[in-house]
Amino acid sequence: MKCPFCNSVLHKVLDKRESKVGNSIRRRRECLVCGKRFTTHERIDLGNIMVIKKDRSRQTFCRDKIKNGILKSTQKRPVSNDQIETMIDSIESTIRKEYEKEVDSDQIGNVILKELKKVDLVAYIRFASVYKDFRDIDEFVTEIQELSSNWRAKNV
Repeated sequence: MKCPFCNSVLHKVLDKRESKVGNSIRRRRECLVCGKRFTTHERIDLGNIMVIKKDRSRQTFCRDKIKNGILKSTQKRPVSNDQIETMIDSIESTIRKEYEKEVDSDQIGNVILKELKKVDLVAYIRFASVYKDFRDIDEFVTEIQELSSNWRAKNV
């Protein structure tokens, strides 16, 4: 492991935390040469899962694509980086438990929507609008009405 600032291999671990899902370890480190701090994440490599896209092509499952989609949908929302990492860990864990070798991109989208719904409803709508390919305002309104009625039923 090299320091991302000075490339030194001399550093110490300040803090170590296991993710809530339990499939990764987060380490906070401090470089002994430049004194800067950085975070590393250690994950178990469970092999590749192939994602079947809408056009039936296949791609290797990529955690970063999920992260980018979630980051876009949570932009300027009160969602912390820790919440995002926890969501991504949970999504990846669910996919790896339910699908051994292949998974449809639609199924990944549904898992992402479930996690976003738990954390931030505006982020959920943002992601849903792209994932479900809303074509007009009526589709937005329908989705928001369903979300609103479910939310009211839970919070009354």
